[in-house]
Amino acid sequence: MFDTSFTWNDFLYLLDGAWVTLQLTFWAILLGSFAGLLFGLLRALLPRATLPLAWVLDVFRSVPLLIQFVLFNSFKSIVGIDINAFAVGCIVLGIYAAAYFTEIVRSGVLSVPFTLRRASRSLGLSYVQDLRYIVLPMATRVAFPGWLNLVLSVMKDTALVMWIGIVELLRASQTIVTRIQEPLLVLCIAGLIYYVMSLVVAQLGARLEKRWQEND
Repeated sequence: MFDTSFTWNDFLYLLDGAWVTLQLTFWAILLGSFAGLLFGLLRALLPRATLPLAWVLDVFRSVPLLIQFVLFNSFKSIVGIDINAFAVGCIVLGIYAAAYFTEIVRSGVLSVPFTLRRASRSLGLSYVQDLRYIVLPMATRVAFPGWLNLVLSVMKDTALVMWIGIVELLRASQTIVTRIQEPLLVLCIAGLIYYVMSLVVAQLGARLEKRWQEND
């Protein structure tokens, strides 16, 4: 007969950790999307002038995220910046997401045929109108799948914030494992919660993408 020390309160504790994971993902993606959109447009429209920006973003894409968490957390302590660990997690994840989303936006903008843009200008649209009504709608559809994959990736990467003291889903599961010594069961439940959260995000994204196609 299957016997376990895992209780309903343990499950609720995992759900509390999952809620922290979702909050981290939301704020990181919000910050990363706004910054990435701005940086991506600049990189696509002013490639030479924004080379220094590209080099900086390359650093954030290349350095492992765990190292970024540790360095930023140590830096804010040395400088004396009074922000909590949750804010540090959101900022680091947000910058990390922005570094990737910049390239997603840039590739989306550059995918719009130059002949189409020239045709829109010949019809009397201004440069700003061309960006608003022609470039951005088409680039959004190209960039959306990449953005959705980025959301799912950031959701999994939130597990690394445990190293700066945040109790998210993985940290919560490790706490329970330490107490009841049933790692297989606890990690399977935590993995299932991750799967459900990712599935919901993916399904919402697929539904939105399908609605776009139906409106064509």
